[in-house]
Amino acid sequence: MILALKNIFTDTGNIALFIGRFFKELFLPPFQINEFLRQCYAVGFKSLPLVTITGFIMGLVLTIQSRPTMAKFGAETWLPSMVSLSLIREIAPVITALICAGKIASSISAELGSMKVTEQIDAMEVSAVNPYKYLVVTRILATTIMVPILVIYADLVGVYGGYIGYNIHGDITMFRYFSDVFEHLEFLDIIPATIKTFFFGFFIGMIGCYKGFNASNGTAGVGIAANSAVVSASLSIFIIDMLAVQITDFFF
Repeated sequence: MILALKNIFTDTGNIALFIGRFFKELFLPPFQINEFLRQCYAVGFKSLPLVTITGFIMGLVLTIQSRPTMAKFGAETWLPSMVSLSLIREIAPVITALICAGKIASSISAELGSMKVTEQIDAMEVSAVNPYKYLVVTRILATTIMVPILVIYADLVGVYGGYIGYNIHGDITMFRYFSDVFEHLEFLDIIPATIKTFFFGFFIGMIGCYKGFNASNGTAGVGIAANSAVVSASLSIFIIDMLAVQITDFFF
């Protein structure tokens, strides 16, 4: 028990130092623009198919499952606004972030872990290249920027999926459907949900880089690091979401 607590506090301190080094290196030249853009492509564009399918299914299933209950109360006309608010405020940000945690955090951790155990990171240091600047800063920045964009895209796809789901048992034009959606949608529904996705992206990239950058014990350690990155990133998403909901409820 004491050893487990010691490991928790040690990891917490190391992560804090890791984050502090990120903000220190972020503003120091040279700036790895090409590597940053390459990571944005890998994180963002290559995740689009999975996010598209997931977002569409979320909107479709939520609409189909909610329709019978809404019909019992004669509130079918509220279905577009209810589905869109549920997706934009909570479901789409969290589910998309979890998908990114599974796909991106594990990929980053495995890639950096492989470089660590094969001593490629040490070789970069010998070659007078700052591996933290090149490998870590670019990836954390890419996830911090691209995850919110993916979430906004998932919101749009999910709302469209809700439109398709509504028309399976009903008949509504796209103009009328989206008019109902935007009529009940406010900026206070969008802004807090978008702000927290930047924190989702930051911690997904940070945890993936931290676990990979500190991998050890050969190839077995790479697998452990990748698995640990997914679990830790997913847990951090739920904690951030809980805090964001409490803060939003307090201020708004």
